[in-house]
Amino acid sequence: MFLLRLLLISLVLVPPARWAADTVPGYAVASAHPLATRAGLDLLAQGGNAFDAAIAVAATLAVVEPQGSGLGGGGFWLLHRQSDGRDIMLDGRERAPLAARRDLYATAAQSIDGALAAAIPGLPAVLVQLARDYGKLPLAASLAPAIHHARAGFPVGARYVKALTDRLTALDASPAARAIFHPGTTLPLPGDVLIQIDLAQTLERLAAEGFAGFYGGETARKLVRGVRAAGGIWQMEDLTAYRVVERQPLRGHYRGLAITTVAPPSAGGVGLIEMLNILSAYDLTGVPLPARRHLVVEAMRRAYHDREQYLGDPDFVGIPLLRLLSPNYAAGLRSTLRLDRVTPSDGFSQTTGPEPDGANTSHYSILDSAGNRVAATLSINYGFGSGFVAPGTGVLLNDEMDDFATRPGTPNVYGLIGGEPNAIAAGKRMLSSMTPTFVESADATAIMGTPGGSRIVTMLLLAVLDFADGHGPASWVGLPRFHHQYLPDVIEYEPGSLSDPDLRDLQQRGHRLKPLAAAYGDFHAILWNRKSRTLEAASDPRGEGLALVQIKPPAQ
Repeated sequence: MFLLRLLLISLVLVPPARWAADTVPGYAVASAHPLATRAGLDLLAQGGNAFDAAIAVAATLAVVEPQGSGLGGGGFWLLHRQSDGRDIMLDGRERAPLAARRDLYATAAQSIDGALAAAIPGLPAVLVQLARDYGKLPLAASLAPAIHHARAGFPVGARYVKALTDRLTALDASPAARAIFHPGTTLPLPGDVLIQIDLAQTLERLAAEGFAGFYGGETARKLVRGVRAAGGIWQMEDLTAYRVVERQPLRGHYRGLAITTVAPPSAGGVGLIEMLNILSAYDLTGVPLPARRHLVVEAMRRAYHDREQYLGDPDFVGIPLLRLLSPNYAAGLRSTLRLDRVTPSDGFSQTTGPEPDGANTSHYSILDSAGNRVAATLSINYGFGSGFVAPGTGVLLNDEMDDFATRPGTPNVYGLIGGEPNAIAAGKRMLSSMTPTFVESADATAIMGTPGGSRIVTMLLLAVLDFADGHGPASWVGLPRFHHQYLPDVIEYEPGSLSDPDLRDLQQRGHRLKPLAAAYGDFHAILWNRKSRTLEAASDPRGEGLALVQIKPPAQ
């Protein structure tokens, strides 16, 4: 088994007699960086709610984890407001510029590196909307921790240095990015301090002016001027026209569990529910482990095939959601599944699979003492996004345009070909794998999610199955992982996650296997157990995140 370091798992037991069953005994935050987790916890301690804390965590991650997310990116936020029991999806996904066209990119590199690769960011607009419509505190209060860390600096970690090394060529091609992230002749070392004055000033304008502080005025002018000077196609209207979309989350069920997850343009929620629907007919606890893995892989294969066939931006393409989410449809897919033998992917169709998000995404989970909760997955796509910073902004721009089927019929950098529903169009949102999710049983509520590109959905699937088996967050985040995405027709697996007998069994059933050189994912989760009146929070041992629980004194 791979050797991984568990940074923190918090488990708190509260004397049952002093709590009502529907009372949360405290609050919890789990995120990819300790400074972001503490920022969220501090906002909760100041009297903010989960939505205020969500602003603080996202903005702080934009400063301290620039390789994974930032003001120049976007994401999906899944909210639960306890006062009215409402679940809301905030779609802060990036949009293609209005000047974008189907054949925008002549080469793969153009959709990955530099200003032309950048779509219009959504994260700043979501922060404003969270404060305006859901939070209790002023936006400036929630942004204060991020502004402090940008202006005062913070020590970088080993993950930052590795990501910087991997994307150095793209960053060095942007003078403003190089001045921030690689100012000297040598690479920074873990412990070196990163200061981002321009980013602090951009955050301050956002705090003072709200939406207009990023999508208009000085910041917008600098962004558009910098992008266009570097060969991009942004215009002021792209920024002023950006809007967060509130969507209805998707709902599903699996053997007594209620699943609430994100809708398209996330492909993840559809895929997760479809996989669970396929598997729901089997009592997996009674299935021998090798056969269980085979069934799980076959469910993965079928859901990923449908992703390529049907999914895209619902504001641009028709998606047969009722059919894809139907248990009857899953039963039909299940009827094609053999217990003893693989169904080769080339037996489904001649098209190929989805284009994944970058692995350098980020996720956080939050629960407050009122029962409000947030699961949010953010991204700028590849490590450090496009590598481009518009001068004077400090904002590292995404390269999410590569999540479109940028050149239909031509493989992207992963060797995959995108489907027609995800072709580039002006103002369109690209398909994503990000899948923040709530899972509820009769006695417990889970908040979960992870980065990991096209593997996000299968990590969520394994965690939900683990929850169904009665395990908690420490188990979900540390599970050995394996993945199948229809094409390429192989099972990818983490080092040590499958034993030699496991591998032989899968091979005998006809599976092809591909060991990965390194572990993947950075899962962060919270569990509120109403029956035992406990809170648990866990951060993935593969990362350097932090999970914290704070217990409030019970009312006398």
